[in-house]
Amino acid sequence: MQEQSKKRSSEAVVEAKEVIEELRAALERNGIVLPSLGVDALFLAAAYSGSLVELGRCTVETARRLAAVLPEEGGR
Repeated sequence: MQEQSKKRSSEAVVEAKEVIEELRAALERNGIVLPSLGVDALFLAAAYSGSLVELGRCTVETARRLAAVLPEEGGR
């Protein structure tokens, strides 16, 4: 059972890293960089079976740029 939990955890880390790279690329296409983007450290230390991504801090200007490229309510 513990081995299965470890496998799920490692798969979750791989999934988180993949989506982080997808998000990083999408943000960079819009001229946005989130320097702290990464796998959540608490997720790595816990026995949590999901994936958590740490978006981290950013400057006010970066937050404005991010808000500007997000779709309006209900949009995609």
